[in-house]
Amino acid sequence: MSCRPSDPLQRQVAELLVVRASGHLDDQHRRYPQWELSNDELQRLLNAGVGGVILLGGSAVELQQRTRQLQSWSDQQLLLCADVEEGVGQRFDGASWLVPPLALGRLHQIDPEQAIALAERYGHCTADQARRCGLNWVLGPVCDVNNNPANPVINVRAWGEEPTTAGALAAAFQRGLARGGVLGCAKHFPGHGDTASDSHLDLPVLPHSRERLEQVEFPPFSAAIAAGVDSVMTAHLLLPQLDPQQPATLSSVVLSDLLRGALGFNGLVVTDALVMEAITARHGPADAAVLAFEAGADLILMPADADAAISGISQAIAQGRIPIQRLHAALRRRREALARVQPSSPGLPLPTPAERELEQQLVTASLEQSFTAPIPPGEGINLIRVDAAWPCPALNGAAPALRLPQQHGFRSVVIHGQGVSPWQDDPEAPLALERLGDGPVLLQLFLRGNPFRGERDRQEPWRAAVQQLQRLDLLAGLIVYGSPYLWEELRSVLAPSIAAAFSPGQMPEAQCQLLSSLLQQPSDSPQSRDFTD
Repeated sequence: MSCRPSDPLQRQVAELLVVRASGHLDDQHRRYPQWELSNDELQRLLNAGVGGVILLGGSAVELQQRTRQLQSWSDQQLLLCADVEEGVGQRFDGASWLVPPLALGRLHQIDPEQAIALAERYGHCTADQARRCGLNWVLGPVCDVNNNPANPVINVRAWGEEPTTAGALAAAFQRGLARGGVLGCAKHFPGHGDTASDSHLDLPVLPHSRERLEQVEFPPFSAAIAAGVDSVMTAHLLLPQLDPQQPATLSSVVLSDLLRGALGFNGLVVTDALVMEAITARHGPADAAVLAFEAGADLILMPADADAAISGISQAIAQGRIPIQRLHAALRRRREALARVQPSSPGLPLPTPAERELEQQLVTASLEQSFTAPIPPGEGINLIRVDAAWPCPALNGAAPALRLPQQHGFRSVVIHGQGVSPWQDDPEAPLALERLGDGPVLLQLFLRGNPFRGERDRQEPWRAAVQQLQRLDLLAGLIVYGSPYLWEELRSVLAPSIAAAFSPGQMPEAQCQLLSSLLQQPSDSPQSRDFTD
């Protein structure tokens, strides 16, 4: 049943929904049409009172037009948000794409003062560009403590691998957001860092006790709350020692007793996307929305069926299952949050010179490299692995990772999930070199742990492949973009003579800095840059 804009209760409930839209203006450019509503559906739902939109895709300039378009379809101020944990350019071409937060988490171990200062600038840059694009809500900081290197979904998105660092940097990022006039969101409560499965695909189980949570998982959320974070996002994971029946998103023990009670959070509680398999495999769209709202969530993010969610919650209130006061409290928190945002900034949303300088400084502060001599020019293979379909934001036709080695004489071969496999059934020599061609190999790995990929990347035998290339004297160099855990594993088997480098970032700026060093080519930092979490 469609939401009726004339029904006062349904219209109030609709304010608490956040639906998914493409950042592109036209329907035919939607990247994920199974989740991103058409313009007709968006107009209908916004007219019926839906109060929020989460966006993905397109350029920063187009996003600016898109947010104005969406706001014109509503008679109320919308919550307009995006998962821009790594800068607006992570999701929208042309804006600043910054190194992942864990880069500063590792810097914090060496120079905490510099790391905290950079984290606040990071937040302020993200906020300023978000406002210039028309966004008023940034779905960050990630407050998960990534103390499990096998975590496939958090990984480098976390600000730290232990609670003190994660809390200090998440709070600094939030201060930057507040200074820039946008809302922040601490996620994913009560902590998604110590999981080895992906809640986009399944329901992770966190077996820890309340005491352990208070020592490790809770402190970064407490730090973000103390810094004034406006909202907290729930985690789709089961904590059997706290609530053996319901995942955190649907648990009043987690949301009401712990988050509201023990941690004293009074702002907006928002669910993680309810279209994720951890929820949809177990609950229908109306049931999931009702359970989440009943448990203590104020905002319902990406329900599998917006009309069913609105009708379900409205019916639960009308029948007395959920007190009407819960609705009034959620609406009040939403109004109070929107009153804190600053108006959108005028002008183009492209990076300023100061923001470009921050992009470069963050890459420089977090890269690692080791070589006794640069990689000499000559014929060889530039073997690249990307953990996404190709082309992708990190690697398009003009990417430095392709262009600079080609100028050095290396022929590019790109491995991706939908391409030809480079592997053969030999644990000691897993690379089928005859499929790649002749010559020394510059190996570039864009692997960082991404949602929806599960175990696929961890199953690839890159350690054995590096050893195979070294035995054959074919490894010209190694660059890892993304996972510090993969870098540490591979670096442990590298000969000292091999030119090697690492950056937690995968963006063109990181590619330029690392390759210009290892190839001894002049840096030509790019001036432009070509999913829910």
